[in-house]
Amino acid sequence: MNRRIILKSLAGLTGGGAITGLYTWKIEPYWLEFVHLDMPIYNLPSQLAGKTLMQISDIHVGNRFDNDYLARSMKRATRLQPDFVVYTGDYVSYENEEQFNQLREVMKDCTKGKIGTIGILGNHDYGHHWSQNHVADEIQNILEQSGVEILRDQSKNMSGLMIIGLDDYYSPKYEAKTILSTVNPENANLVLCHNPDVCDEDVWSGYKGWILSGHTHGGQCKPPFLPPPILPVKNKNYSAGKIDLDDGRILYINRALGCLWPVRFNMRPEITVFKLLKA
Repeated sequence: MNRRIILKSLAGLTGGGAITGLYTWKIEPYWLEFVHLDMPIYNLPSQLAGKTLMQISDIHVGNRFDNDYLARSMKRATRLQPDFVVYTGDYVSYENEEQFNQLREVMKDCTKGKIGTIGILGNHDYGHHWSQNHVADEIQNILEQSGVEILRDQSKNMSGLMIIGLDDYYSPKYEAKTILSTVNPENANLVLCHNPDVCDEDVWSGYKGWILSGHTHGGQCKPPFLPPPILPVKNKNYSAGKIDLDDGRILYINRALGCLWPVRFNMRPEITVFKLLKA
């Protein structure tokens, strides 16, 4: 190739790289997708068949992301009038107590279910080194004042749907085995578990059913036809979406509404809307 062809080729590559970078930084982190899926549940009461359950995960309110986008997304989700809403952790990117006021502002018009609204905590909700119980307690207080009931290794019967909420895998209060040992297989059960790595732990006591997780953000950036290069989990199969664990459990990993840093490629932010069905 002559010099002119080489220079034109380099200019094209540079321009393409700039466009991709701009898209990854300014467009995809805010290009929210509502994902609609069926959720068959064993022993689901007839009156709950056809109801909707919305999962919102990894909001990450803080100084590194657009909190107005989060509030607008909540209003969009509310217009869908979900019957149940579950939040699966990481409400803040905690730096200091400023995040408490930011969270209050975002959650003042948070999406709530007509029947019930439940949440669990994630690792970032435990502050620095995932070990600050007072941070988790304050976040729980803010969420419950906003209408989100938080389960920390607890269960709650919501009109015939038993929701089991696990405390975060990294938290100093994690006791999943204790609560999971109490699950009655005759109930219509659903487990909320922020970190999907818990699925590989010996804590499940024969549980069969759905597990809703977050934490991974799907890696945030995924090359086409390749796995994401960075995933914050031990089991690299736990990226995003629906995964049949081949033992009666079905894991769903939400790609997250927010970000630690506003960078996404081929991994749009997500709110999931499940239609409940009798299995």
